[in-house]
Amino acid sequence: MTTRVAYRVSALLFLSGLAHLVVFFVDGGPWEGPVSWRKAVTFGLSFGLTLASYTWVAGFVRLRAGWPAVFTAASVVEVALISVQAWRKVPSHFNESTPFDTVVTRALTVGGVTLVVCVLALGVAALRTRDLTPAMRLAVRAGAGTLVVAMAFGGLMIAERGGSWKLAHGVAMHGVLLLPLLAWLLDFTTWNDSRKVRTAALASGAYAALIAGAALVNALA
Repeated sequence: MTTRVAYRVSALLFLSGLAHLVVFFVDGGPWEGPVSWRKAVTFGLSFGLTLASYTWVAGFVRLRAGWPAVFTAASVVEVALISVQAWRKVPSHFNESTPFDTVVTRALTVGGVTLVVCVLALGVAALRTRDLTPAMRLAVRAGAGTLVVAMAFGGLMIAERGGSWKLAHGVAMHGVLLLPLLAWLLDFTTWNDSRKVRTAALASGAYAALIAGAALVNALA
């Protein structure tokens, strides 16, 4: 699977989230709860962004092409099954009320585990990479780290059968895009490497604090 295909799939997933947002406004119903349009919206938007981010960063760290391909396939499965259950107006997770729902629940679990493995592979590659500017190397490692943390919060949510870590999980998901994006933009400045690294380090620390704050909010909720 080429990088171009992964980007196109990510765009389709993002558009799926937007389309379901329109459906929510037309159809109405609750935003929260196990049966709502929220998951179809948030999963489409979030996976669209995350897949694009994963593919982009994978290019920086020279991750083997197989990993983005697997991440792409798992993302499609997750968003597709969540959307199917939203249209059926039944819970997508922890639902074994029928044989079909049981298959969906287990497929979502397998997809989640697959995504975790792909993220860990990206994290390892980020730690090993050397062929980047100092600021980008720092940002890529920090961004991959936030994605690993997001997977950990996702695991807590599964362990608690829903849990209360949605905010922390959502915030941590997108450091892999925002931090490398900042480092990329810094390359267009006239700053020296030392100043760029300090800026990337400050942004990484601030993002870590933001994740910790979100986790605290969830813990106290």
